[in-house]
Amino acid sequence: MHIDFALSSNGTYNNTGSSRQLANYLEHEDLERMEKGIYTEGFFNLTDDKIYKSKVIKDIDGNIRQLLKTDAKFYAIHVSPSEKELRTMGNTEQEQAETMKLYIREVFIPEYAKNFNKELSASDIKFYGKIHFDRSRSDNELNMHCHLIVSRKDQANKKKLSPLTNHKNTKNGIIKGGFDRVNLFRQVEQGFDKLFNYNRQQIESFNYYNTMKNSTISEQKKLQEQEFQFNERKIIINQENGLSINHKNKESKNQVTNKDTYITVKQENNTSIHTLFQKENGQTFSSQFFLTSSIIDFPHSEDLPKEQASKHKNKKAHPNIKL
Repeated sequence: MHIDFALSSNGTYNNTGSSRQLANYLEHEDLERMEKGIYTEGFFNLTDDKIYKSKVIKDIDGNIRQLLKTDAKFYAIHVSPSEKELRTMGNTEQEQAETMKLYIREVFIPEYAKNFNKELSASDIKFYGKIHFDRSRSDNELNMHCHLIVSRKDQANKKKLSPLTNHKNTKNGIIKGGFDRVNLFRQVEQGFDKLFNYNRQQIESFNYYNTMKNSTISEQKKLQEQEFQFNERKIIINQENGLSINHKNKESKNQVTNKDTYITVKQENNTSIHTLFQKENGQTFSSQFFLTSSIIDFPHSEDLPKEQASKHKNKKAHPNIKL
């Protein structure tokens, strides 16, 4: 699951003024689908579906009491499941859209509210969501994702809520509460797995990606060793069950002797783990190990407006992890 908070800009994501420009942008896919006779999804919130754009704009723009002209009035959030997660969410676009709305309502928004540490619940968050199904520059078969417009103020128009603050559960000073984005990413991932009974592998977890991106070399190595040991156990189980394992002899390009076995274990999404097992005196030793790719999602620049996409084009890191 990839989640990111769009940064304010002078274009579509300018959040210091009206939400009209963003709401208009979120309807661009509807026109294309209507021309093709494909069904569309309207805006939704915690309780209602098929909400008109005019109501979204009026509601978000009217919930700005005591905010200065230069203050953020709302935030844009993207929630994008992986292809593997989407297949768990349904067999058709409509099924996936319904389960996405369920996930937003029962997992994402409740955890979002809780992370402010201000005793808020989902009903205190003013937001509107919009489901999109396509990404013009994506080669994936499945691309359904959700855009959220979330008000800076709570439903009562009293409390200021910023998910981009770097304060975390503060009890002293001007800002009380704060927001822990790392904790949010973990909690909504766990909530997804529980809601959909999803068997998440370690390599596709947020903790794995976060460690590989931000931790020390020794910590990264330790995590890779854990993944290696897990896959070693899978190899043994496969051998016991008589599953197919690719054995190569000394004539292979790897020039492995007849006492050696070269084993390749294929993972989801073109991830491979290669290990050369050397057998001597009845014992097995692993002589090399490496990962060729990762199945963690990166920011979807193809879904951003042009002024945002250019900024994200060459990025391969999660933009919102701040430890």
